[in-house]
Amino acid sequence: MGRYSNCYRFDNLGYLRLILEIKDTYRTLEVPSSEVLFKDRNSKFYGYAYPINTEDQVKTLIETLKKKHHSARHWCYAWQLGTKTIRFRANDDGEPNNSAGQPIYGQIQSFDLTNVLIVVVRYFGGVKLGVGGLINAYRSAAQLALEESTIVEKTIDVHYRLIYDYKLMNKVMQVIKKKQLTVLAQELTMHCELIIQVRLKDADEVYSIFDHMHEVEIKIEDQ
Repeated sequence: MGRYSNCYRFDNLGYLRLILEIKDTYRTLEVPSSEVLFKDRNSKFYGYAYPINTEDQVKTLIETLKKKHHSARHWCYAWQLGTKTIRFRANDDGEPNNSAGQPIYGQIQSFDLTNVLIVVVRYFGGVKLGVGGLINAYRSAAQLALEESTIVEKTIDVHYRLIYDYKLMNKVMQVIKKKQLTVLAQELTMHCELIIQVRLKDADEVYSIFDHMHEVEIKIEDQ
């Protein structure tokens, strides 16, 4: 999920040139998946996929599944968060090393997703599946959960704070309208303050416009 992608275009002189384009979208889940079930030799593997924004959500969702499946043997999972900086974890929860969490995480990568958690709950059926069988089962349950999910593409955005005098309101709003920017918050006191949302690919251009606008201050806002 790199920030840049390559493409070739013909310039005004007809030369084919390599152009770096900023990648400012990512794929994630719109809503949690429905429950899916994969069976192998009497073992049952229930799969769940969730959209997440923070690591704290992972613990809450797993605890909820542990209450629902209190008699299960394993609650294995993998998650990934982030767009610029990627964080992830794969957990085997007592299964042999790399037989559960990593196959689950492999499906997150295969579907090119981020900000997602997949949990696979196993009920042991009395027959050992072996490492190969476990890898297939956990991978299959994760794949089924993602196939039952609604995958959406979202933009990677930057937030800016604008500070300016009331007399510049029309000028500022003209730029916001022209560039189709989203106003997230507004505060009107002794002066005007706006927090605007800008797509990453447009961020440098928008920053430059306001930075060169007389008596307008622009700052990067923490998200």
